[in-house]
Amino acid sequence: MTIRVHLVGNCNVRLWGLTSRERLQRTLKKFPKALLSAENESLPQNGSVLLLREDYLYDDRVLKGLLDTEDVALEDPRDGTIVAAHLPAQKLTDIPQLAGPAIESLRTVRPDTIASGMQEQLRKFDQPWVARITDSNRKRLEKSLFNGAYKGVTDFITRGVWPVPARWATALCIRLGLSPNHVTGASYVLAFLAGCLFWQGYYGLGLLAGWIMTFLDTVDGKLARVTVTSTRFGNIFDHALDLVHPPLWYIAWGMGMAATWNWSIPLSAVFWIILIGYVGGRLCEGAFQFAAPFSLFIWQPFDSLNRLITARRNPNLLIMTLAWQANASDVGLLLVMAWTVISTLVLAVRVIQGITLRSHGEKLQPWLSQIDLQAEGRRPVVRLFAPRSGLSDA
Repeated sequence: MTIRVHLVGNCNVRLWGLTSRERLQRTLKKFPKALLSAENESLPQNGSVLLLREDYLYDDRVLKGLLDTEDVALEDPRDGTIVAAHLPAQKLTDIPQLAGPAIESLRTVRPDTIASGMQEQLRKFDQPWVARITDSNRKRLEKSLFNGAYKGVTDFITRGVWPVPARWATALCIRLGLSPNHVTGASYVLAFLAGCLFWQGYYGLGLLAGWIMTFLDTVDGKLARVTVTSTRFGNIFDHALDLVHPPLWYIAWGMGMAATWNWSIPLSAVFWIILIGYVGGRLCEGAFQFAAPFSLFIWQPFDSLNRLITARRNPNLLIMTLAWQANASDVGLLLVMAWTVISTLVLAVRVIQGITLRSHGEKLQPWLSQIDLQAEGRRPVVRLFAPRSGLSDA
């Protein structure tokens, strides 16, 4: 059944280049049963209607909860203002409004009662929210939208180094009219260039290309989320590169020093160990799905902390950079090999533990879905992985 979505009021403030209507139009495409009415379009005579204040920003999870729940009115928890309502069209007058007997008769809900705080795709916990859009808080909302687009559990470089410059770069891409796929395309070029430079032994230039590529790998995803332009193709386009290029970089790095390799372990053996370790780590992440339908890295706090430093591209690239600066590029490759093996063994142990617990009838839950922010909000690990995005209190 189609649910007609009508916007109440108007709002011309742009967030990341989009008006509220444009943002909602793109967001509602995620929900096949929702159909956004054109401006000044009459209300339908039958079916159900979702009324939304146009001067509000809505969490996707809240929109889903409203679409799935009829006869409810959503209030802004800051002041009790009714900002949305889902009800039968027969109860409404010809003019859509969020006041009157029909609205007052509905059950009142809040963002955190209509939606869950767990975001498994982004591996984080964040309270569901709605936020008023005004000229005065535009910059704050843009910053909060950007922060909210970040994965909660990822490597320490993506979390701690890239956010501020990535936000600047995202704004620049919007001004230049660049799409996320444009940025991903540039990442492909840089990934190939870095590999070629490593192969030729130009490690400094290769590292420069590699670091820019990893930075753009952060920008494309954030650009897609803040402009609501994520697509299935774009997701595959981006993740295919992420999946394939890291071990090729390490092999190219080793080939750059093949003529001067003096270690007792053959270079070919190093390549095979790194490749097997890398593939093994990825397989471990997939195998965890036999124990639980969520990422291994959000199972318990240890796993989230492990994700900060596990042998993925960015931590390994840092190892290689430090080794190059110390004029010990060969040691860097051996360290990458060792760290890859250690990381994969840790993942394998965690997968075995998870599958064992599951076989004994225990239901695994992501730790982020079980925290009480009121009681545990000051715990360092909670503050690290379940920060407030700013939108819940914007």
